[in-house]
Amino acid sequence: MTSEPLRILLVDDHPLVRSGLRALLTSIPEMKVVGEASNGEEAIAQAAELQPDIILMDLNMPGINGIEATRRIVQTSPRIGILALTMLEDDASVFASMRAGARGYLLKGADQADVLRAISVVAHGEAIFSPSIAQRLMQYFANMQPILPQSAFPDLTEREREILGFIAQGKSNAEIAEELVLSSKTVSNHVSNIFSKLQVVDRAQAVLRARQAGLGQG
Repeated sequence: MTSEPLRILLVDDHPLVRSGLRALLTSIPEMKVVGEASNGEEAIAQAAELQPDIILMDLNMPGINGIEATRRIVQTSPRIGILALTMLEDDASVFASMRAGARGYLLKGADQADVLRAISVVAHGEAIFSPSIAQRLMQYFANMQPILPQSAFPDLTEREREILGFIAQGKSNAEIAEELVLSSKTVSNHVSNIFSKLQVVDRAQAVLRARQAGLGQG
């Protein structure tokens, strides 16, 4: 039994960009382009109508920009994975797209293999960033302490606060398991509980909640 192809919506105000992405994605049997939008208003409407699995979202568009479109789509259809694909690489754009609910941030200079890998990663519920963006995020969180203040997130257990600290440092479940001498399944269960208690959908949003609570400050 073959699985259904990933249903993808392309959002970009440049027809040539959409055409290039469509040509790439239609060459992959596991992916299917179900719609295209040239601005934020169209993206919101088509996301509601088509309910794609993935949206490739440009950020800098006239009218409603990609960040605001992402925010509105995630609010109404949180299961849709949104991957920002943009020329913008400033910190403000990166963090704004994360706060809006994007699960990934890829620069338009990325090669085809990186784009396809990013779509696959986001489809599986993980977060992904261009190497240069990931490096800057790591630097941003580099000086954070691995354990949250006791006053932050009182619903979390001590172990969950500890694991959230490691998540904020960019560590994977496997790395956390090795660090704490726990099984991967145990860590995965803790991470699921953390997401539920923080009411977030992925690691990127968990990191932002931790930062807002003062992780690594003071």
